[in-house]
Amino acid sequence: MRKMIALLAVIVWVDGGTLPIRAQCSVEHTRPTPVAIAWNVSDAVGTTPTEPGARDHLLRRDQRYRLCASDVIALTFALTPEFDQTVSIQPDGYASLAGAGDVHLEGLTTEEAGRAIQTAYAGILKDPIITIELKDFNKPYFIVGGQVGHPGKYDLRGDTSATQAIEIAGGFNDVAKHSQVLLFRRVNAGWLEVKQINLKRVLAGHDVSEDLEVRSGDMLYVPQNLVSKVKRLIPSYGVGAYYQLHP
Repeated sequence: MRKMIALLAVIVWVDGGTLPIRAQCSVEHTRPTPVAIAWNVSDAVGTTPTEPGARDHLLRRDQRYRLCASDVIALTFALTPEFDQTVSIQPDGYASLAGAGDVHLEGLTTEEAGRAIQTAYAGILKDPIITIELKDFNKPYFIVGGQVGHPGKYDLRGDTSATQAIEIAGGFNDVAKHSQVLLFRRVNAGWLEVKQINLKRVLAGHDVSEDLEVRSGDMLYVPQNLVSKVKRLIPSYGVGAYYQLHP
């Protein structure tokens, strides 16, 4: 019964609800956002977080960037410059370090990666002092899908609102439902927040607070309106015949 209730909670959309989905690597901006209900990605049915510290983890703000596959980092050894090197994180999350072998760095902050690299070199260097510089990384982006002119993935350049993101993607098409746009936003590595926003009110100038700022990794989905769904089920020849008989 408990799992059935949780499943119904996922199906019935609520403002600020969440869905289980695999998160992508992205740059975390530092502006806080309200976190509502959330379910763990590891549970396909969905249950509320009950483990100790789960809520505190969800409410963390100002998260640091975490390394992703294809990122490039430069390592500087203060006392042993002969070990200075620039390495790329491979698709499997490992980086090959000169003299220390492969170390898994994907998902770590630069501070955490520094400690992991120090541990890797502990067998050949005594108390190495290592500085990590992020040289190249996955660029900030957002995705717009559904009923827009040009669905796809776009670079996030500066402050961008939801309505601006829609315009970048070609604007709403004729069958778009402006009042129920869905914003999918990663909370952390295992949680995703889903919020429904009414851009119809924003475009009418009634409630600009609905025009949320888009963050890196966000996805906006514009559903199809009800009229267009019903219209395709109505035989067009019937309407045409009526007008022919009664001009």
